[in-house]
Amino acid sequence: MTDNSSLGAPAPAPLRLGTRRSKLAMAQSGLVAEAVREVTGRAVELVEITTYGDTSKEHLAQIGGTGVFVAALREALLRGEVDFAVHSLKDLPTAQPEGLVLAAVPEREDPRDVLVARDGLTFEQLPSGARIGTGSPRRMAQLNAYARSHGLDIETVPIRGNVDTRIGFVRSGELDAVVLAAAGLSRLGRTGEVTDFLPVDTILPAPGQGALAIECAASSTDLAAALAELDDPYTRAAVTAERALLAALEAGCSAPVGALADLLADGQTVNELRLRGVVGSTDGSSLVQLSTTGPVPTSHDDAAALGRELAAEMLAKGAAGLMGERAL
Repeated sequence: MTDNSSLGAPAPAPLRLGTRRSKLAMAQSGLVAEAVREVTGRAVELVEITTYGDTSKEHLAQIGGTGVFVAALREALLRGEVDFAVHSLKDLPTAQPEGLVLAAVPEREDPRDVLVARDGLTFEQLPSGARIGTGSPRRMAQLNAYARSHGLDIETVPIRGNVDTRIGFVRSGELDAVVLAAAGLSRLGRTGEVTDFLPVDTILPAPGQGALAIECAASSTDLAAALAELDDPYTRAAVTAERALLAALEAGCSAPVGALADLLADGQTVNELRLRGVVGSTDGSSLVQLSTTGPVPTSHDDAAALGRELAAEMLAKGAAGLMGERAL
């Protein structure tokens, strides 16, 4: 047999994908790595990076919320230590930094929140006084508001940690239930542990929830063009509207803001985008919840305008007073 490896140009160096070290981040990055291999024909290696959000034991609202899981990855990109990075889009600050480009937003996973409760219980079946763990003021606000309006008695308990840690609070009996993102459990192959999918009419997800962001240096134009093949235009339009709403409310990911843009179809034709937004006090006593519908955006500016318009209506209805300390 002839060794052809010595013929022609050597194989290009593997692309270096920067990722957080958590099981979920590694699972997400593995999925993206496989897709990037297919579109580029190049090997992809994962480069694990520890972020401040991974090492700090404080609650997200205290350590600044948005950006704590992202800064170290972005610094590695800017230094050229990795070629591209994968983020959970809901962790990304709304301002795009100089020198980096959001090359692709792949098709979104299920954006809903889910309940993992003891004894297979749904939210409606939880006993009076049930303790529900979540690290998100957004989830607390909406869970408490829903409980108030339906005569349910619950206690929301602030928690941190990875998926195993959070579900562990339920398994140990410390909590009756925890609320997590459906997309994360799906990517980990753990949807079977969900005891209730919480409808978006009950809890609006975080802006960008369920979507991934693939980022690279703006100077890497060939790589950016290749990564763009993984972009899903509908997902990008939806998350652009959601993130514009978040930015216009001047809120970070630790603020109690929920938003979801979904596409409305007339038969087989997608013709409108509906954007829903909510801001609430964490005890659920006050909520500002509004929606707007418009034509499917054909540009980034159109999608962002939809988000800004809804944010302005929410601010006019008193949303600013419900944000608590702004995490800018």
